[in-house]
Amino acid sequence: MSTFGKLFRVTTFGESHCKGVGAIIDGAPPGMELTENDIQPQLTRRRPGQSKLTTPRDEKDRVTILSGTEYGITLGTPIGLQVPNLDQRPHDYGEMDIYPRPSHADWTYLQKYGVKASSGGGRASARETIGRVAGGAIAQKYLKLTNNVEIVAFVSSVGKVAMPFVNQLEDEEPVSAEFYDMLNTITQEEVDKDITRCPHPETAEKMKESAEKDSIGGTVTCVIRNCPVGLGEPCFDKLEAIMAHAMLSIPATKGFEFGSGFQGTKIPGHLHNDAFVRKEDGTLGTKTNNSGGVQGGITNGENIYFRVAFKPAATISKDQETASYDGAWGTLAAKGRHDPCVAPRAVPIVEAMAALVIMDSFLQQQARKASAALLPSVEIHHSLLGVPPKK
Repeated sequence: MSTFGKLFRVTTFGESHCKGVGAIIDGAPPGMELTENDIQPQLTRRRPGQSKLTTPRDEKDRVTILSGTEYGITLGTPIGLQVPNLDQRPHDYGEMDIYPRPSHADWTYLQKYGVKASSGGGRASARETIGRVAGGAIAQKYLKLTNNVEIVAFVSSVGKVAMPFVNQLEDEEPVSAEFYDMLNTITQEEVDKDITRCPHPETAEKMKESAEKDSIGGTVTCVIRNCPVGLGEPCFDKLEAIMAHAMLSIPATKGFEFGSGFQGTKIPGHLHNDAFVRKEDGTLGTKTNNSGGVQGGITNGENIYFRVAFKPAATISKDQETASYDGAWGTLAAKGRHDPCVAPRAVPIVEAMAALVIMDSFLQQQARKASAALLPSVEIHHSLLGVPPKK
């Protein structure tokens, strides 16, 4: 469906070459300052035409808030957002009336609905993610104001070129100390310094050597700092499960790993387990963070981190031999404007979807706490509180 979330719900609408795209955000708390200026920076980070690594389609992606605010303050009612499609070229897609694009959604959409958008991939286009990013910007502002949550994503690999210390097994440790340090300090400003959105300069330079008239895949790593403890709804809505749902709903995604991920399968449990330690503020934390900030599907207060894999863009300028809709063998010479690598533009989309997950989970936990607080106070057995019995 086109709606994500339970208490903080984002519904996106629009196709790649219709008059516009946008979103309805339901469940935003009332009383928060919000204008287009809070949303536009994230849409600008997502928009096409920023470098040779992205599609040259020239869209400004200017957002307009249609409802849900007055005098720059949220009302608690649904927030309507719209972004016009200005640089439309549906005539570029005439070949797609004859051939379903290899690895694109043309064929599957037609089989599912019996009809499909005639140009640009329709709802399968990355234009759909504008509504996600807009909703995520609202969630990010609320989480920053209330919990100082910081969400930063970056490109960790393009093709065979990868940052040297990202999820590589070293001395029987699935995550290197250098990677942990980077997760603690990396900022969106640092990520955006290079067109690749890779914060490792030597790796970024190698990533720019992309194949002409072809496409290549990549991975995006994301960290969430200062996330409240206790988020996640076992058993079926564990934080990792909802995060995987969110990330794999992004166009072109093909893989997801959380915390130590697949590298964590290569070492024994006594090396992988995150021992508890007492922090300076007196709270419990973990000495290592192979769990990625989540245990039993519930956040533990450590940094949350994960990685998302994006396949090569399906639409390329290179001629491809394939069958037409009627089964005749031929050659598709695709036109249009498309990303050689989607990973750099996916960075703000990954951040947005992460924010939607944390926002929705936070509101659910707040509802639980508020409802429990209304009960008459009772003395709970020490074993249920995880503390030693009183002497």
